[in-house]
Amino acid sequence: MSKKELIIYTDGASRGNPGPGGWAAVVLAGDYALEIAGNKTPATNNQMELAAVEAVLADSGALAWDGSVVLYSDSMYVINGLTKWAKGWERNGWITSTKTPVENKAQWQNLLVLMKEYGKRISIEKVKGHAGDLYNERCDELAVDAALGKNPVLFSGTVAEYKTFLDENGYSEIGTGKMSTSPKKASSSKGEAAYSYVSMVDGVVHADKTWAECEKRVKGKKGAKYKKVFSKAEETDLMQDYTLASLL
Repeated sequence: MSKKELIIYTDGASRGNPGPGGWAAVVLAGDYALEIAGNKTPATNNQMELAAVEAVLADSGALAWDGSVVLYSDSMYVINGLTKWAKGWERNGWITSTKTPVENKAQWQNLLVLMKEYGKRISIEKVKGHAGDLYNERCDELAVDAALGKNPVLFSGTVAEYKTFLDENGYSEIGTGKMSTSPKKASSSKGEAAYSYVSMVDGVVHADKTWAECEKRVKGKKGAKYKKVFSKAEETDLMQDYTLASLL
């Protein structure tokens, strides 16, 4: 990592959609490392994804950074919104291509202002979620803890000290962007308890912990989509897929 490069990883989470929400970011500024997190109730997963980005980009230190800025996110909602959709929404009076009001309009408006301030200094990059990327996994853990009200311990110090901190908390290989983890078990629909039931009704995406809750939500609703998932990774991916489908 160049000392002139500001590296930012962000993530958001909600327990229910909406429900208790949390967001987090890992910031690497030269030889300095910093973690931040926050929460809000109620909130949606997308609102928390945006809140994490807002919190870092609005920071005076980040705005004053005189080198390049790279933002990593596992949310296609964030990535597509920042690189493609938001400018079009602004031109169209904050109405989507399906003639519906843009959700989270105030957050998107704030982010557009911030993106203009950063200009060509900033780039937005995709990181695959739940795939072993060190900082993405750490952000995810912090965001979930924040959503659950656990008040996670946040690091602030040198990158060398951060390596020790992460090692002591079960992480390794800092600097490579990878964690040492055992291979993930493939999901199976036979005899395995569901992690959650993801649905989309009238463009609203929701995750329920029980089939009874999901069934009540989707029963009799024209065009409703729903699916049983077996891990948080599957839940996140499907919720993003459903969200993207509702926006396009």
